[in-house]
Amino acid sequence: MTSNPLPVVPAGARQIDVIDVQHGAFGIHGSGDTSGFGGLIDPRVLPAPSLPPFGGWFDELAEELELSLTARGIPMASAVEKVVVDRGEITFFVRRELLLAFATTLRDEPGLRFEFCSGVNGVHYPNDLGRELHAVYHLFSITHNRRIRLEVAAPDADPHLPSLVAIYPTNDWHERETWDFFGIIFDGHPALTRIEMPDDWPGHPQRKDYPLGGIPVEYKGATIPPPDQRRAYN
Repeated sequence: MTSNPLPVVPAGARQIDVIDVQHGAFGIHGSGDTSGFGGLIDPRVLPAPSLPPFGGWFDELAEELELSLTARGIPMASAVEKVVVDRGEITFFVRRELLLAFATTLRDEPGLRFEFCSGVNGVHYPNDLGRELHAVYHLFSITHNRRIRLEVAAPDADPHLPSLVAIYPTNDWHERETWDFFGIIFDGHPALTRIEMPDDWPGHPQRKDYPLGGIPVEYKGATIPPPDQRRAYN
């Protein structure tokens, strides 16, 4: 039995992006291995860019999107870094400086009509140099019954993305949560404050570089120490 070949990509492009190699179950360094999986080696691989034809309605969508952006004076290649079709879903990797125009086009054009954004999630890839912070948006067209995903990257040194609250008001609390947990600053948000952690909480707890330490937990009279103080299975 042979495996499927990797998709063909343009000359000079990498077929896959290996952005990290994790050792152990959680990739933790400097503390004991409490998982028992210290020998696990797991590469972190991003999927390859896809080339048209994408199949099904994805091609109709991509063509309509390109025409609509061009009519607004925005070449598709200027707005989109790559398109990925994976597991029956399509993701547009959008350049952050054109995210507002891109999202407005998706919402307003009759052939697109992605009226609803169900929120934004953060992802932290510490070794994706210059693109450490990713924001992922999930859009739904009620008119055409279609779902797509947008992904936008920002560097750790400049963690700014434009807020989409003015276009999709549902993103209000989601952008606050993504700022709270990952430290992505959404410029133009009406009130970008923490939503789950206390206002004076140091750092952003879902980043990969956030310390694993914690507080002891009492359970039926016994005290469980924080993760960084537990014994190791080496």
